[in-house]
Amino acid sequence: MTALATELSSRLMTWWIILRIALEERLVYRGDFALGTLMRFLPIVTQIFLWWAIFESVPTAAGSGQTKALVGYSFPDMVAYYLLTMLGRAFSSMPGLASGVARQIREGEVKKYLTQPVDLIEFLLLGRVAHKLAYYSVATIPFALVFFLCRGYFSSGMPDVYTLSIFIATLLMSFLLGFFMEVCLGLVGFWFLEVSSLLFVYMLFNFFLSGHMFPLDMLPEPWRSLVEYIPLKYLAYHPAAIFLGKIPREQLLFELGIEIAWLIFFVFLARWMYARGLKRYSGFGG
Repeated sequence: MTALATELSSRLMTWWIILRIALEERLVYRGDFALGTLMRFLPIVTQIFLWWAIFESVPTAAGSGQTKALVGYSFPDMVAYYLLTMLGRAFSSMPGLASGVARQIREGEVKKYLTQPVDLIEFLLLGRVAHKLAYYSVATIPFALVFFLCRGYFSSGMPDVYTLSIFIATLLMSFLLGFFMEVCLGLVGFWFLEVSSLLFVYMLFNFFLSGHMFPLDMLPEPWRSLVEYIPLKYLAYHPAAIFLGKIPREQLLFELGIEIAWLIFFVFLARWMYARGLKRYSGFGG
């Protein structure tokens, strides 16, 4: 029991050192977080005008006094949805992760994880946690400013505590899900020398089927039912839909359970691919 406690304490200390160093590095050389975050919101202006033109073209019955809507989304709902998907993508996006893993495999850098007491996947995860902590320590103010200026578009107001808790949990889960999905893509590098084409296809499907481009419940059947069974929707659409009340309250825990199941699947898949890939790996030289 004492040996197990010592091993656990040593592992936690290693994790803390890696996380602290990674966080310090990012806070030093990424002073552009605040400005960069504000610049990322500029495309939403184009989207606002685009959807305004779309909603203006939607006919309404004369004298009905009803708000124009598309598949349950009014114009303010659509703007709020895009803002929330940008928040979700800030958690789930992992720029350069998969390509970086594949490059380390291709160039032989992965051998350092075989000779040092540091696990590749744990190291990468702690690095991404540090990246997100550094990002939000600076980007929270720009996010808060944009959401404050656009508060009029959130016509449904703040969700109740229960829904808000599920929303926050889903954001955190989207980070882990996005991480392990990209790690799995990068680990394909153990079998293929070049994975750039695979990454391009993944990013293409990710852009459309995560809900980043439009709400997934706008899709006609059978495509709408199809995307319900793939994990990409949890990267952008799902958190936004929860906040806006598009998912029934009694279904929230079920949806969260499905997301957890997908996360567990990709965690085990990443571990399996890494173990199998190391059996194929050969490293030579100093």
